[in-house]
Amino acid sequence: MNTPSFKEDHISQIPAIQFLIKLGYNYITPDEAYRLRYNKSSNVILDEILIEQLRKINRINYKGKEFLFSESNILSAVEALKSFTLKDGLIRTNENVYDLLTLGKSFEQIIEGDRKSFNIKYIDWENFENNILHVSEEFDVQREKSDQTYRPDIVLFVNGIPLVVIECKRPDLKDSLQEAISQQLRNQHDEGIQKLYIYSQLLLSLSENEAKYATTGTSMEFWAKWKEHLKTETEKAEYESVLSEIKNRTLENQDKDKLFSSRFRYVRDYFESLENENILVSEQDKILYDLCRPERLLDLIYKFIVYDAGEKKIARYQQFFTVKNALNRIRFKDQGKRLGGVVWHTQGSGKSITMVMLAKSIALDKAIRNPRIILVTDRIDLDDQIYRTFRSCGKEVTQAKSGRHLMKLVNDDTEEIITTLIDKFEAAVKIREFRNESSEIFVLIDEAHRSQYGFGNIQMLKVLPNACFIGFTGTPIMKKDKNTIYKFGGLIEPTYTINTAVEDKAVVPLLYEGRHAVQVVDETPIDTYFELVCKTLNEQQKADLKRKYASADHLNEADQKIYRIAWDISTHFKNEWHGTGFKAQLATSSKNAAMKYKEYLDEIGLVDSEVLISPPDDREGYEDIDNEPNDKVLVFWKNMMKRFGNDETYNKQIINAFKKDESPEVIIVVDKLLTGFDAPRNTVLYIAKNLKEHNLLQAIARVNRLCEGKDFGYIIDYYGILGNLDQALTSYGALADFDENDLENTLESVNTEIEKLPELHAQLWDIFKTIRNRQDVEAYEQLLADDAVREIFYKRVSDFVRTLKVALSTLTFVQATPNETIDLYRNDAKMFLSLRASVQKRYSDKIEYKQYEAQIQRLIDTHITSSEIMRITDPVNIFETERFQEEVEKAVGTAAKADMIATRTQKAITAKMDEDPAFYKRFSELLAQVIADFRAKRISDAEYLTRVKDLMQSVVNRTGDELPAILEGKDIAKAYYGICLEILDQYKDNGIDPLQLAAECGIRIDEIISSNMVVDFHSNNVIQNLIRQEIDDYLYSINDMHQLSLTIDQQDTIIERSIEVAKHRY
Repeated sequence: MNTPSFKEDHISQIPAIQFLIKLGYNYITPDEAYRLRYNKSSNVILDEILIEQLRKINRINYKGKEFLFSESNILSAVEALKSFTLKDGLIRTNENVYDLLTLGKSFEQIIEGDRKSFNIKYIDWENFENNILHVSEEFDVQREKSDQTYRPDIVLFVNGIPLVVIECKRPDLKDSLQEAISQQLRNQHDEGIQKLYIYSQLLLSLSENEAKYATTGTSMEFWAKWKEHLKTETEKAEYESVLSEIKNRTLENQDKDKLFSSRFRYVRDYFESLENENILVSEQDKILYDLCRPERLLDLIYKFIVYDAGEKKIARYQQFFTVKNALNRIRFKDQGKRLGGVVWHTQGSGKSITMVMLAKSIALDKAIRNPRIILVTDRIDLDDQIYRTFRSCGKEVTQAKSGRHLMKLVNDDTEEIITTLIDKFEAAVKIREFRNESSEIFVLIDEAHRSQYGFGNIQMLKVLPNACFIGFTGTPIMKKDKNTIYKFGGLIEPTYTINTAVEDKAVVPLLYEGRHAVQVVDETPIDTYFELVCKTLNEQQKADLKRKYASADHLNEADQKIYRIAWDISTHFKNEWHGTGFKAQLATSSKNAAMKYKEYLDEIGLVDSEVLISPPDDREGYEDIDNEPNDKVLVFWKNMMKRFGNDETYNKQIINAFKKDESPEVIIVVDKLLTGFDAPRNTVLYIAKNLKEHNLLQAIARVNRLCEGKDFGYIIDYYGILGNLDQALTSYGALADFDENDLENTLESVNTEIEKLPELHAQLWDIFKTIRNRQDVEAYEQLLADDAVREIFYKRVSDFVRTLKVALSTLTFVQATPNETIDLYRNDAKMFLSLRASVQKRYSDKIEYKQYEAQIQRLIDTHITSSEIMRITDPVNIFETERFQEEVEKAVGTAAKADMIATRTQKAITAKMDEDPAFYKRFSELLAQVIADFRAKRISDAEYLTRVKDLMQSVVNRTGDELPAILEGKDIAKAYYGICLEILDQYKDNGIDPLQLAAECGIRIDEIISSNMVVDFHSNNVIQNLIRQEIDDYLYSINDMHQLSLTIDQQDTIIERSIEVAKHRY
């Protein structure tokens, strides 16, 4: 073979194993792995290896002497690792296993007459070379509540413990990587092989030229690609050189012997011939090197996994390298002080998790003695996460109760890790009489851009003059802050911009739209009333008062304006998002305004909403005493306290309902939830208040989180903070203080999407440029007969209509675009949607719509009036003859009827294939030939219709093949006959009648299977094996009687395909 092989194990699985062996993994065959598990597929631990390693890496140091652990303690440690059950669910059990692996377990042992507890570790995290790593493949694991097994392609073991699960796919398959990920997710379901995944820490899906990684429980949208942080061309060249050297090493003969022992000889020959020339490095090789080389793998597992609110998370590449670079800074002192800095990772990219990972790494770093770490956050829900994270590395966490308590904890050498909320930290730095000059204090500040507690806080430096400060921000660094930031060490690489996050698909892009509610002022009565009220004031005082109450904040709280905006929000959300599962936030200027919006939204009745505010006396969102909450706010708060009992329960239940339940659809806020709040389904932010600088970018980042079916986050601005769309990123005060480069693509203007519309429209028409008569529907539909062309058509229709949806829901587009252009787009959309519906029906296609297309349909209902076009009847089963004929009669034209019959027949063949594979395969090929003859104009429309009708009748009635008379009335035996005939037909020159012998075989196989049939046949391995044995005995006798020389593989093919048919027939 001198061309590439695209077989899965040739192009992905074997190369992956070879590369892992070269990285230092010891290969063990599937049979060897099974033996090491005591021949039990329900056991996933390699017991013999684990026991030996526990003996090797564990010692008791007592009174200056070294002792071995007793054999009973070694075996007890193994049993402790294997005794986990899944009663608490996969992720919680996985967390318990992780704690055991990272912390070890104490066992009592008598040493020199003293009974003491000593810790046994399962993995030597500090000295990776003391561990032993293995790689195995085709690792059979018994499914939960079943005798059947699933078989991951590759499993990596550390000290006999399965920590990495890998699925490999060939790259030429459509969506091969998604298929690999889907297989990993299937394996983790209740009926999968969770007994393996309670130990797994790293999951990989490989497809030679692309690869993604995740950890246990990660849903598909959060699987990520890895990028090494290589800053210079020299680093890149060195990296590529190392990879190429590893890739092109020659395996030792003993490794080859084991790897290819159960494979055909030509496979080894193929891979050995590859070694004759230089082999290029693939994406698969890169991720294996980046994540699975021993020292990186153990580091990643030990320091870069956290459990957050019931989810397990593993570091993305920017989190990993940021922590590494930060550690390199703080390990060394300059004039008695460690160098800190600022981590800038865009909102939604997991910077709070990065902060926890950095704190964990500081606590575990041997180069830093007795660190005291203060984590400053504004999220109460981080507390549990921080506690669990540090418990996994054996560190205790203390929560500061007040500012003075915080300073006491900092001064107490016994407290290693302290968490505090922002307000307590602010109070602490104001305690002037306190001062701690230790250089071993690390202050990690979330949302560090805030001026009141950020890097510009001089008082903080006075209180902790030698502390190391590391800030985390998700918004661009303001020009005026950059010099101050560099005083603290500058930016910590790598920064992670919104551009990169969108490119990595770590967040969704944001679409912005400005809307304006016009206010008409009736000046005469206002002026008259104003003069009466202010008659005691002088002219200057009157002018000041007018300026105050003419401000946007006051005008925006006018009843009529709020009512008008409430209507607009109601109709917009109802038309675009209702019933999709996506949610919205409405940011208002005050609690009083929030009450009004709630009242009007309820009155209008199109959306469900809730208000989430702080207690009335908190004064959040208020700027002066004139905004004292009125009775409505107080009454509302009193009702909430009656309903929920207290402030904390009120917050938690409203937030949980917003995140998890269908209602509320819209949550109305003032300042709460505009920062530090993650709800992936939150898709729309309605802005009805003044937001500036960091607060603005923090707020809009609430809707950029990933969620299945979510393509964009939407910002609908009623306040006008971004002004004109063309100038939003450069001219207006809210963003003027940011560097333009920092802000590039922070928001994607809706104009960017709309500008694509003419091109998308032209691309759609370009498919039909060869059609002369544009009124001839049949010409369109015959052009779309080709599957590839039809797929392009569906994609372009979807893109055009989706963009038209965005355009038609935008005021600026409707106002700026001529009516004739809008009508052209609308009418063409209507026509193409009708055409799509027709060809879907004609060629029996079923499009897999993403969630956003439900929104498109609602928009079409409003703007295109074509809802009935989209209501496509599901494909009708051709075996339901009367219903199918009704559908056929609806079609117009001979060729269209033939197309419908052909595609429905093909789908029926596909559905029935496993019941009689030989028969249906033959008719599938005949049908494909008829279709090809028609497309090539070798037969007429009428002949096309006649032939596909005949084929359909043959498929429906199972006729048309030459069956020996002895098969009459034996339908199931006919299926076995077809299987046997495919093999026996190869031996017709041996003096046999293959038709007759295949019929006899089919009947006998039917008798064997039916005589052994039991209720649970499908899952009863004992019965299936009995059937295999009896068929094998029968085939052996046939082989011997007729001197056929049937190979073992041919006999196995007949046996296994017959059992598969039986599974579908019985």
